[in-house]
Amino acid sequence: MFATIYLPNFYLQAVLRHHPELNSKPIALIDDREKKAVIIQLNSVAEQNGVRCGMTPSQGLARSLDLLVKTRQLGQEKLLQEIMLDFAATLAPYVEATAPGIATIYFTDFKNLRAKIFGVIDQFHAAEIIAQAGIASTPDASFIAAHRGEPVLEIEDVNQFLAALPIETLLG
Repeated sequence: MFATIYLPNFYLQAVLRHHPELNSKPIALIDDREKKAVIIQLNSVAEQNGVRCGMTPSQGLARSLDLLVKTRQLGQEKLLQEIMLDFAATLAPYVEATAPGIATIYFTDFKNLRAKIFGVIDQFHAAEIIAQAGIASTPDASFIAAHRGEPVLEIEDVNQFLAALPIETLLG
């Protein structure tokens, strides 16, 4: 059995983690190391104001004059990734840092698995980190479930779960 822990908007969470006063403002994130800076992540307030990923900062500002444009903070991302892996390691010894903001855990002991996952998600929330999780018999299915978890989604029948998803979900 596998579980995937997913931190939505990982880069943005890393930047805003110690600035909760900004949660109500429209915020977009760019990677200033790229040749052409475009918005790579944004919060729901910015999205409600018409800002979209892929826009340039000036296009975003044209849609929302009070848009705050932040840049990625690699040091904060590294710390948030370490926190995620530390929390994941409390579940089982087999943890993989799958991608930034994503950890996959392999379980050999299924006893109280759902309760353990909820416990770790609660730890994230106590640390003011938004986290979701998915549990399934394959790592890929647990990954997709984590993206749909609110906050945890457990998949009993992988084939039935995947068959019900739109093809865009499986391609992206």
